[in-house]
Amino acid sequence: MSEQKVMNRWLVVVGGILIQLCLGAIYAWSAFTNKLTEAGYEKWHTQVIFSVGLLTFAVVMALIAGKWQKKVGPKKVAITGGLVLGLGYVLAGLSGYNFWGILIGVGILGGAGIGLGYVCPIAALVKWFPDKKGLITGLAVAGFGFGALIWIKLTGGFKFGPVNLTPGWEGLYGMGWTISKVFILYGILFAILVILGAMFMVNPPDGWQPKGWVPPEAAHAASTGGINLTEKEMVRTPQFWILFLTFTAGGMAGLMVIGIIRLFGVESLTQGGIEEAAAKTIAGTAMGLFYALLNGIGRIAWGAISDKTGRKNAIILMSAAQGIMMIVFYFIGGNEIGLYIGAAIIGFNFGGNFALFPAATADYFGNKNVGTNYPWVFMAYGVGGVVGPILGGIMGDKQLWMWAFIPCGIACLVAAVISMGLRPLHTTGIAVQPINPQPELNAQAKEEQ
Repeated sequence: MSEQKVMNRWLVVVGGILIQLCLGAIYAWSAFTNKLTEAGYEKWHTQVIFSVGLLTFAVVMALIAGKWQKKVGPKKVAITGGLVLGLGYVLAGLSGYNFWGILIGVGILGGAGIGLGYVCPIAALVKWFPDKKGLITGLAVAGFGFGALIWIKLTGGFKFGPVNLTPGWEGLYGMGWTISKVFILYGILFAILVILGAMFMVNPPDGWQPKGWVPPEAAHAASTGGINLTEKEMVRTPQFWILFLTFTAGGMAGLMVIGIIRLFGVESLTQGGIEEAAAKTIAGTAMGLFYALLNGIGRIAWGAISDKTGRKNAIILMSAAQGIMMIVFYFIGGNEIGLYIGAAIIGFNFGGNFALFPAATADYFGNKNVGTNYPWVFMAYGVGGVVGPILGGIMGDKQLWMWAFIPCGIACLVAAVISMGLRPLHTTGIAVQPINPQPELNAQAKEEQ
């Protein structure tokens, strides 16, 4: 099948990146939080909208998108996702500053559109690139992080510290645009761009493999169909629950910072003696440049790292580094350089989740059903998206930021320890047994039995 003429697989990457650039709009939520609080919203109100969007994203992906794209192919599902996402933002714009209008438009419809579209590039790409799963899923979902940078900076101009790439242009807000107008513009753009990207969302022929590629021995069974667990089989394994809990901790930490970094940054900087206008610019740069940009880079970097070190080692290292940084960030966030460093490292590590966990899902449970299996692993993101941002909003209203950052940091450290228990699988009928591809460890396991 490797000799069969098929489309250039890199076109699928291009289409996937274009889709993810738009879906990353949910990470641009910080571009709206200050405007909403100025209009009378409490901090936790803004985080409820964000959390509903994240939860809807995860639930729709698990319950609808995964199975639907497996049945009809990724193209139709991605197109539908683009239309739903665009409609949601337009509806939010037409509702003015009404909380329920924005909650339904951005939180429910927007989240549903993202949930429909997100799994399509991942499901297609792990089939097109079994030889580079970590790198290629990281590259595709990097668009999600880079998209946040674009949509945030469009509202305030492309300023990065002292560097202004758009002198004389202060972004859409500087032109007098309201949130409502921005929502409508974004909705239209999202629908158009996602549909364009969806044109390349097709699966390779059954049995296709890259020319000259031979699956590594340790992953041979999963790559050739020896392990292809269904969702019901997968959730019976300890590997699933280790991945789920680890992803929950990573999601909780990263999503909390996305939701509150502007609010936390402005408050911490002004308390340190920086004027409010300057503090807003610094906090915006921390989110728009350091967090969003490194979030995208982290997806590519961690994916490539995991292809070399193995997914397990990469997940442990990423979780441990994130736990330490979350705790440290509270203490350095009142300083401009500290805010930049903390945002960069947290964004870099958070981005790694979206390269490592889909690739790990394919590694442990097989390539064939990754489009239906990964959405269930991704439900952890929805859980983290409810707990993290709302915790941050509540603690922010109470001026107790420490008790937002430290619990998230501890959770990531615990997740790093739990991840040490990850082991590959083999199947015998429906029963799932852990194995280790290293001969000396297999011999040890037999002796213990």
